[in-house]
Amino acid sequence: MRKTECTTILVGKKASIDGTIIIARNEDYHDAINLKKFVVHEEKPNGSTYESDNTKVKVELPKGAMRYTAIPSDDKNEPGAYAEAGFNELGVAVSSTESLYGNERVLALDPLVLDGIAEDAINDLVTPYAKSARDGIKFLGELIKKYGSAEGNGILFADKDEAWYMEIPTGHHWVAVRIPDDCYAVAPNHVCIEQIDFNDKENYMWSEGMEEFVKENNLNPDFEGFNFRKVFGTYRELDRVYNTPRAWYAHKLLSSCDCDPTCGDIPFIKKATRKISVEDCAKVLGSHYNETEFDPLGWQGTEQEKKRFRCISLSRTAHSHILQVYPDLDEKLRGVTWLSFGTTAFNPYVPFFNYVEDTPKEYRTVPEKMDIDNAYWLAKVFAYYAEEHYKLFNRDTHEFLQRMAVYGRQRVMEVQKGAKGLDDKALMKYLTEENQKTATYFIEETKKQLQDYATRALFTSKLTFQMDKNL
Repeated sequence: MRKTECTTILVGKKASIDGTIIIARNEDYHDAINLKKFVVHEEKPNGSTYESDNTKVKVELPKGAMRYTAIPSDDKNEPGAYAEAGFNELGVAVSSTESLYGNERVLALDPLVLDGIAEDAINDLVTPYAKSARDGIKFLGELIKKYGSAEGNGILFADKDEAWYMEIPTGHHWVAVRIPDDCYAVAPNHVCIEQIDFNDKENYMWSEGMEEFVKENNLNPDFEGFNFRKVFGTYRELDRVYNTPRAWYAHKLLSSCDCDPTCGDIPFIKKATRKISVEDCAKVLGSHYNETEFDPLGWQGTEQEKKRFRCISLSRTAHSHILQVYPDLDEKLRGVTWLSFGTTAFNPYVPFFNYVEDTPKEYRTVPEKMDIDNAYWLAKVFAYYAEEHYKLFNRDTHEFLQRMAVYGRQRVMEVQKGAKGLDDKALMKYLTEENQKTATYFIEETKKQLQDYATRALFTSKLTFQMDKNL
């Protein structure tokens, strides 16, 4: 069973530039190739049984499963759906999971349940039933209580009112925190939630008996308060190389960070010092310590410094999503999935609406062999050329990503405007057709840019010898 090692951003509606709520995450695989697709699942009004290919847990699901979108894997060599992110027809967004790890003290007392709920299952179990962000947390919390958690995970939830983050570091205990409307949060593969107020049930949710579990077993290292990160989380050398530098750099881009990159107490939630946009989230998720000595592709720093920290954007990023919720729109038009396959430093985010008959043809299937007519494979090939010839194509890539971001923003406004007054049936047909138009444009423009890169790259061969004309 694999773990995805991701970077997460959550933005409250008063912290965003346009009043939307944003939850976003990179899905980072352990290999360079992990086939991904974008699909829609039909509603299941009569209930069903879910069985995980990995943990073999069987979950009897209730009636009333809603229609929802998902971004599953299609890897024949590694089982599991890993649906990762999506919206249901009520406009509720779920993104799972941010892998995290409990410490030895808590795991000794509440070990992980190897045949329990794991990352491969969470989105498919929760998204079709979540009537709100809080409701999704409660639903998953009940599943964890009954079946246990097979691994440490962080899950993102959003609806028209709120963004929430839930952490499950042990077999049965978890906590969730509401991101304040005027704040944002960053999570990089370790337990991040800090102080918990057990008297504030409006902004915190937690597993039954968690406070008593900690008290009875003397698990709190602090003399006062209840810092979930310190009680349940890790403070390892690996964290300071792999995790904390990403939070440090994300905060530098979104507001500021006075901490050192290796600080174990970098804040999870910060009050926004300026309004945050989808483009800001894309910049963070596509970053590699740009303009610092730690950038593996940069001009500064020694070779040792460039290799010191794990970047946010990686060649092994399978996909990235920015789920944007428009609070004032109809629930079926409310959610926009900004989707990027492959390395986020080089590939654009494509905006898709979710109340659709089907997803675009270039996205809903993925062949095992390379095919640049397919969105996933095109992104992988494009990123290879953009990175391999980074100094040659860097300016062109920035201009390409800016053009695509402009077009994406225009498309969202155009589609929202054109959807006014449509009934449900007409709206579904309209959004399906408009998503295909958007996908076609992004595919064709990326192919044009790739053609330019591939042609120019032919002139960079080191096996070139020019004869001196005077000989």
